[in-house]
Amino acid sequence: MTRVHAFADDALGAHDAVGLVEALHSGAVSLREVVEAAIARVERVNPDLNAVAFSAFDRARTEARSPRGGFFAGIPTLVKDNVDVAGMPTCEGTDTWVGHPARQDGDFARMYLATGLIPLGKSQLSEYGFSASAEHPRLGPVRNPWSLDHTAGASSSGSAALVAAGAVPIAHANDGGGSIRIPASVNGLVGLKPTRGRLAQDKVMREMPVQIVSDGVVTRSVRDTAAFLREAEQVYRWLKLPPIGDITRPGRKRLRIALNTTGLGRGADAEVTELTLKTARHLEELGHTVIEVDAPVPHSFPDDFLLYWSTLAMFLMINGRRLHGRTFDRTQHDNLTLGLALNARRNLRRIPGAIRRLRTGTHRSAEFFQRYDVSLTPTLAHETPRIGHLDPTQDYDTVVDRLLDWVAFTPLQNVTGDPAISLPLATTAGGLPMGMMFAGGAGREATLLELGYELEESTPFASIIGSTATR
Repeated sequence: MTRVHAFADDALGAHDAVGLVEALHSGAVSLREVVEAAIARVERVNPDLNAVAFSAFDRARTEARSPRGGFFAGIPTLVKDNVDVAGMPTCEGTDTWVGHPARQDGDFARMYLATGLIPLGKSQLSEYGFSASAEHPRLGPVRNPWSLDHTAGASSSGSAALVAAGAVPIAHANDGGGSIRIPASVNGLVGLKPTRGRLAQDKVMREMPVQIVSDGVVTRSVRDTAAFLREAEQVYRWLKLPPIGDITRPGRKRLRIALNTTGLGRGADAEVTELTLKTARHLEELGHTVIEVDAPVPHSFPDDFLLYWSTLAMFLMINGRRLHGRTFDRTQHDNLTLGLALNARRNLRRIPGAIRRLRTGTHRSAEFFQRYDVSLTPTLAHETPRIGHLDPTQDYDTVVDRLLDWVAFTPLQNVTGDPAISLPLATTAGGLPMGMMFAGGAGREATLLELGYELEESTPFASIIGSTATR
């Protein structure tokens, strides 16, 4: 495997975002040095990773001279290319329209950048975020810095690849079926999908029949994710949820943890099952109680979720010209998007029932988390695939079957709206990161962060730095 990273003896060093804030406040580095180092790192690794959708380096240099306020003032980041940022096009990983600069920040970007983060540009994703691997037919795949032969996951692939490679310490991600947690898992990062409604969202996300998408970040440390949620809460707060607050250390409470490796219709393979059981044993050594359970979903869940996913593709295709103007050309869609839309059209009568059943997931989950504090599953069902395994130009049935085989755990929390975090706690025999996923009841991000701190202290996360295979 060939690994690629940009860590160097420059202004960024090996700092996470909080460490970089401390370095800025102490005067050890300047804002200009930090931004220039991040730009140089992106330029160094992007030819290998193919992670940047749009660069805005001159804008970042200008902002560094007079940064907006906020805890993360001056910290470089990237924004995923499916939310609007003023002055940057939004293309959502597709060739089906010509992107034009947005006139203003979307609701999420307004909140995100109010924390002080400086965007270097936008990160690449799979078409509309439908696939768990970003392999653009024209632009090529987003590659994993741990192994360039493997996918960086998706849909927040570009953000995760750049954070894992050390180009930036924190980047925007969002999650409609695992798209924060999947790339976090395969790139050895922390990825927390917040509770539904926790953070500000763009209008199109808020208006979904089942609001499956949540925005967040991917980071290299638990404290960075905790600090981001703390600062975001100062900008935007949904009063129906309890505040997260400032979580800075492990919790003292010993938890009842529900363990499942059988997934949502398809389970983990033998290697991933054993890695998950190893994590469970470690949790018991820490004093937690682990109980093996079945997933709290009806047998119809996988088919219902796929049909809903398909419905979104059909909606985007039908409304493409209204949303994106005369340049919209539906023939430019990849086979996965086309196949999903066709699946929805062939099953129109089943869509209302699928949506109705999915909406019951919130009630089922609330009952489940009255009995357990946290659930544990692997984030993904098997080791990270090589580039080409999920190529969206292949036959639709082949690609969707392979997706369902790999992404067998993450969609549940998108339907229930619950928070879930992927932590880089395991490594496969092939030397690739494998995340372990912890979920909690609605509004319980604090519990997940406290557990994350505890596991980070007792099982230090693997680092890409120092590998002999790195170039």
